[in-house]
Amino acid sequence: MATILEPGQIEAAASSPPFLYLPPNNLFTLRALRLEHLADGHPMADYLRLIAGLCHVQQNLMDDPPVAAMPDPERLRVCVEHGLPPFAADSLVRENVWLPYLEALLQRYQPPPQTAIENAVATLRSANPGLLKAWAIALVSGQYSMLPAELVPFLGAALQAAWSHWLLSTPDLELKRGDSLSQCPACGSPAMAGVIRHRGKYNGLRYLVCSLCACEWHAVRVKCVYCEQSKGLQYISFEDDRHAANQAPLRAEVCPGCNSYLKLIYLENDAEAEALSADLASLMLDMRLEEEGYQRLSPNLMLAPGA
Repeated sequence: MATILEPGQIEAAASSPPFLYLPPNNLFTLRALRLEHLADGHPMADYLRLIAGLCHVQQNLMDDPPVAAMPDPERLRVCVEHGLPPFAADSLVRENVWLPYLEALLQRYQPPPQTAIENAVATLRSANPGLLKAWAIALVSGQYSMLPAELVPFLGAALQAAWSHWLLSTPDLELKRGDSLSQCPACGSPAMAGVIRHRGKYNGLRYLVCSLCACEWHAVRVKCVYCEQSKGLQYISFEDDRHAANQAPLRAEVCPGCNSYLKLIYLENDAEAEALSADLASLMLDMRLEEEGYQRLSPNLMLAPGA
């Protein structure tokens, strides 16, 4: 039986658990397999399979990365020394260091011929580095209107592979909390979703999953990660044949204070769940919450909002 922690217990436990978890080395393989599983019978099956295919290429980039595509070690040292995210996306994306990952992804990914996917890949292959960086800057800053929606999954895949590879290839990082609960301590990007853990002595604690590098950091539960208030939080999900609404593997934590929400994945109800795939497979919940007037502040770099 799962342990339910009350707010006081959560705060007490928060002093002892690990602050941060790095993603596994086979992160993108796990994502691909999960997406392929979720695609069966799903109304967005084709899109989920498209992203699964990109995840396989991302894993290939992790296992066989471009040569010499690493940020300057001195830059990382200075950032850590001053308590800043060492892989700060808002600055590193303006440099050339991530472009080899995009070039390699476009070489290794084989799009279906005579499709919109092939056209998107061709557009990226023909773009100059300045334009590619401008699109990537728009993507990581959430300005989706400033780049073609069909390019988002491919740019997002390259950026995720680069940042996750850098994170896992840099030993002994000393990371500190960001300026807000929702900010990744490794790269400064916003959280994509939260995961409620279900094993061991840290059962029931929440970790936020970075939308870019997939780093996970601890954030106490029953608190909005955006305005940090606890009053009036609601948990909304879809009831289905397998789960009652209050036992659903994925629920949205809705804050009436700032009119925002964050998806939470409850591993006690689905031990194989994974944040990015669960998010993409639950877009109907986003549509419902948008109709009710709530805003989503957590990006998924593999999908342009409204596209």
